[in-house]
Amino acid sequence: MVLLSSGIKYTLAEIAERFEMSERTTRRYIQTFRDAGFIITKPENGRYHIDKNSPYFKEISELLHFSKEEAVILQKAIHSINDENLLKQNLAKKLYALYDFNRVADTLVKEKHSVNIHQLMQAIKYKNKVILRNYLSANSNQQKDRIIEPFDFTNNYIAIWAYDIEDGCCKTFKNTRTSVQILSEPWEHKEEHKTLPMDVFRISSEEKIDIKLQLSIRAVELLKEEYPLSEPYINQINKKQFEFKAPVSSFNGVGRFIMGLCDEIEVIYPEALQDFIKNKAEKILFVRS
Repeated sequence: MVLLSSGIKYTLAEIAERFEMSERTTRRYIQTFRDAGFIITKPENGRYHIDKNSPYFKEISELLHFSKEEAVILQKAIHSINDENLLKQNLAKKLYALYDFNRVADTLVKEKHSVNIHQLMQAIKYKNKVILRNYLSANSNQQKDRIIEPFDFTNNYIAIWAYDIEDGCCKTFKNTRTSVQILSEPWEHKEEHKTLPMDVFRISSEEKIDIKLQLSIRAVELLKEEYPLSEPYINQINKKQFEFKAPVSSFNGVGRFIMGLCDEIEVIYPEALQDFIKNKAEKILFVRS
């Protein structure tokens, strides 16, 4: 209903593609709107829209559309929420259920990054490769152009899932570390496009390792602030101690967190995580000595 009343006219095929359903089902929805009293005239050049003279049109449009002022206020409110907060993710899903993908992105993404997001959206839509110009990799500590096949976004558009042509595998790329140039070349590795599960410390991998930590009040509060998706895995033991049990993709993310609060966190298991922390600490001491 929002789509048809947006002022833009769409073909049956475009509507069907947008909502991932058949043209026959789309036609039934249109007839249902007509039966409910909305005026959808015979399509002009094969394009449908809801006439503004339809009964209840004013009420519906006021209910489902934001004014410019409302959109600005909503944007500020959304940006005040941490990027990994479940509330922000759920809000994004609900907005996307009502509004066009691009309009939701404009609301969720900071203005200085929106150009990259829109370029990547276009590349995904038309299945084109892109160049990430001077991409700064935190893993290799190198800055260079990367040719990728982008195919999906992570939560709240923080990063893009893409097939890396040079490395021959799928990985995530932060949308804020580069500029995006769309290439005319189409995807060549679609059958290999797949996302990997991401743990609460934002590390992705097919591997899952169960860990258990005991945390102080300060440590647990910092854990929730820095990694909001950790909250479902936290249980209170007593007034001063908390337990964190969760699967992780690797020890890198949780290891960095533990080392920053080494006197506030105890590793209960696995022993491999204890060894990981010891090795990191020994390397720090070796460098300093």
